Formats: sequence, C-alpha cells, structure tokens
Amino acid sequence: MNQQKINIAISIGDLNGVGIEIALKAHEEVSKLCNPIYCINQEMLSQATKLLNVKIPNDINLYPVDGEFTIESGKVSSASGKYSYDSFMSAIKLCEDKKADAVVTLPIHKEAWMMASLEYKGHTDLLRQHFNKDAIMMLGCEMMFVALFTEHIPLKDVAASVQYVKLKQFFMDLHNSIGDEKVAVLGLNPHAGDNGVLGNEELRITKAIKSANKKLGFEQFIGPIVPDVAFTSHARKNYKYFVAMYHDQGLAPLKALYFDESINVSLNLPIIRTSVDHGTAFDIAYKGKAKTLSYINAIKSAISFIK
Repeated sequence: MNQQKINIAISIGDLNGVGIEIALKAHEEVSKLCNPIYCINQEMLSQATKLLNVKIPNDINLYPVDGEFTIESGKVSSASGKYSYDSFMSAIKLCEDKKADAVVTLPIHKEAWMMASLEYKGHTDLLRQHFNKDAIMMLGCEMMFVALFTEHIPLKDVAASVQYVKLKQFFMDLHNSIGDEKVAVLGLNPHAGDNGVLGNEELRITKAIKSANKKLGFEQFIGPIVPDVAFTSHARKNYKYFVAMYHDQGLAPLKALYFDESINVSLNLPIIRTSVDHGTAFDIAYKGKAKTLSYINAIKSAISFIK
C-alpha cells in the first residue's frame, strides 16, 4: 500500500493538555508518512494555535467535531473531557465508515472524562465496550512490548482477577494479534510465588500457559517468570514481548527504559488504534516543551499494522 494513500484519523485528546501542540509540531513529518485527518473544528484549532503562537498549516485536513469551549491550559474540565471523547468517537467513525485506515490518539484526562459524566475509564475501556471485544492494551516500542492482563483496577483487586479461563483466552487473543513470537509471562507474587510459599496465583498462571501452548501446538508462552528479573538486559535478549499481570508491574520498567519512544496499541479489535504512551502533561501544556517522538512512533506503528 502506498504510504501517501493511508488515511489516519487523529483523535486530538484533551485540548487543555499537550496533545494539540504535539500534533502541530509533528504535522510536517507525519504528513510525509500518511494523510492525517485531525478530528477538531476550526474554532478550537484557532484557539489552540493562538495560545501556542503558531500558524495553522496550509495543508491541514480537518474532520470537524461539534462543540466549543474556552481552552484553559493545564486545567481539568468537563468541557475538555467531553470534547476529547467526541474527537475520539469521530475518529472511530471514520474507520468504521472506511474513510480512515487507523486511529491514532493523543492523551485524554480520565478525571475530565469522569467530570463529563462519561462511563468509560479511558480509550481502551471505550473500545472494549463499543466493539464488544476484549481489547488488549499493549505498550512498548521496537525493543520491547508489554501486554497488560489487568489494566486500570485497584491493586487490591488484581490477585482475584488472575483467573485461569480469562488468562488462557487472553493468551489466545494475544497470539492472534502478534503471531508466533515468544512471550515471557510474569508471575504475580515476589519470586513468582516460590512454588506456593508466597501465593498460589502462579498455579493458575502456569495452568493457563500450559493449556494455551497445548492448543497452539508449540511453546509460545514462557513462565511464570520471576517479575524482578524479567526486564534485565539478559532477559530482554531472549524476549521482545511480555505479559504483565497488572499495570505498574509492566509499565514501570517499560517507562524507565523507553519512556520517550514507547506507544500504546489496542489489539484484538476490528480497527487499528495506536496512541502515545504518556498523559496530558498539564504542567507543560502550551509552553512549547512537548516531545513528539512517541506520537510519531504511534503513527509509524499504525502504518505497519495496516501493511
């Protein structure tokens, strides 16, 4: 597929944060990779560019999203939350209507969504309910990807969520998304439970691993791996893909190693969606300090999935 023919819908995220600055900074480079369609109306874009003291690119392609409010740099607000949601839904619709080949999202603010009375905790949760599919949240970069078995739930609820049937299905869905790549599966407890001394969740994890591998006919999923050594340089020579049992178990090491370049990918869905792997960065919003590498990598990753 000719890269210039690829249409990517850009969900502009929370306009009180850094998303729109990143999109505008990277526009020239991104336009060489694909045809970006920005889900924002002229009025809101004009507001943002005035605050940033930059000009609107002559070749920018907008998909107007209804709604107007006053951008307030660094502020959590229901208005900015609602607009970021509407931008995202517009991007999804462009894909569903075959007017875009993928969605790339800039960061939202979860509290702003809650203030706007939205029932979703974030992008992935919305996609899961919208398509009635068990979307998998995977984050990383070319050197390393981490798929999360549980995501945005309290830590106290993680252990009870590690269930054999759900975990086995997660492994099968992950296989269908990434192919035959070897995957290191982390245990939940320190020392991966020490054979039941420090917890019994690893027994369920082991059962799910063995069952998934048997169904696949080869040993794709390896583990449970002791979590505190899973991301050492030696371990990363053997594995590119990891499964973490909970959010911070996988994302703390990923962000320590590859914060600027990592991205977020939603797997096991009928559309392609990638995203930056950072938040709204309200503290630097409209100060010209936002970095574009994660966003550009998200664009490149979306293109690779389309191919």
